[in-house]
Amino acid sequence: MMHDITTMAISVFMGFFAMMNPIANTAVFIGMTANQNQQQRKNTTIKALLTAFLIITAFCLLGKGIFEVFGITLPALRISGGILVFIVGYHMLNGRTSNLHSRATLPPDDDDIDIAISPLAIPILAGPGTIATAMNYSASGEMLHIVITIIIFAILCLITFACFLYGAKLIEKIGEAGVSITTRLMGLILTIIGTQMFIQGVHDAYILFQSAKIGS
Repeated sequence: MMHDITTMAISVFMGFFAMMNPIANTAVFIGMTANQNQQQRKNTTIKALLTAFLIITAFCLLGKGIFEVFGITLPALRISGGILVFIVGYHMLNGRTSNLHSRATLPPDDDDIDIAISPLAIPILAGPGTIATAMNYSASGEMLHIVITIIIFAILCLITFACFLYGAKLIEKIGEAGVSITTRLMGLILTIIGTQMFIQGVHDAYILFQSAKIGS
């Protein structure tokens, strides 16, 4: 039992870490908050991470209900989620940015747009790929899976918080080459996770159809 929990926790952590990519996103954060002082950056970071956490928590808790309302099956989520995660990972692996995980920057003089909500919280931190990853791990409806997923995402938020606050020093130390290498490694992990989600979804769909045949 403990082994299964540990395995799941590690899998969830790696999935979220690869999807959120705190190190690469730190470079984006620094560029977007270039005109802010340290306190403003801290406030922006807290607001963005809190918003992302609430979004992912909501999908974790309501995932089963959303399935029932729209008649969605878990295999369908895993297949579509696997495709989404794979696409994001594929673009990262090739050094490009997927539209599913857009990092579009804003005009530097636009003070009316709250970058903490968009694009930082959505879609950089809590984009479709991150949501699909969260729902994949929590959609079984078991409270233990939901709690583990939420706790792991909270830990990733804390790691991202530290990266954003000390981002300038971090980027200076690892350089652009380091960010590029990290992004490609995270992309490789994401493509593997996406493929695994897809394979699991196809397997579950086959079992579901077989059960339906027997039942009819």
